[in-house]
Amino acid sequence: MATATRTGTTGKTVGAPSTATGGTAPGAQRPPFSEKFGAWVRGHRQITSWVGAILVVGAVLFVWTMSTKRRTEEIASRDLQGARFAFENQNYPLAASELAKVIENYSGTNASAEARILLANVRLLEKQPQQAITALKDFAPGAPEAYRAQAYGLLGAAYEDLGQPRAAGEAYENGSAAARLDFLKAQMLSDAGRAWTNAGDTTRAVADYRRIVKEFAKEGIAGEAKVRLGELTKGTAS
Repeated sequence: MATATRTGTTGKTVGAPSTATGGTAPGAQRPPFSEKFGAWVRGHRQITSWVGAILVVGAVLFVWTMSTKRRTEEIASRDLQGARFAFENQNYPLAASELAKVIENYSGTNASAEARILLANVRLLEKQPQQAITALKDFAPGAPEAYRAQAYGLLGAAYEDLGQPRAAGEAYENGSAAARLDFLKAQMLSDAGRAWTNAGDTTRAVADYRRIVKEFAKEGIAGEAKVRLGELTKGTAS
């Protein structure tokens, strides 16, 4: 039995859409991604074996590293307790010796950073500012955030004790920038203002005191900053 066909104005036969080019017929479902991925894995077994081995080794190394780091921190904290006890009992020579061991043996730990801060305090209390500077100069710029402001503050104090107010001013300003609390930012700017005044650099001293008055007006140190600003500008400061 013949089947009728319809022709267009050009005389060409209109029939069903062609799939000769390999396209997906309308309504046909594409294979899910999981099937494609599974087929790829089956076809590349050696590559996937190596990738799997690398991932396993990486995971084992990560867990081992974290475990080792945790144990090191625990041991370092225990040793730091002994050094802190000597410090609190004002046995500064013993404290310095124990703190130096923590710094040397547990570099990179939080205990080591805290030990360096305590050691700088010991040096200042023993009137050894140069040794405090040696302990802090290279440490302060890269110190953990929790200790950076303290490190710069102690470094500034050491420079002042050594009679280097310009270096002290720089250290205090860096400490203010690193501090996370407003009262500490303001305090270190005040310390910087004092250092710049002693260095004879009135311009930088005025700039620091003005920052306190403008940015930290709610802090207690702002009143003293206004007084110092008035003294430096002969009452002409706005």
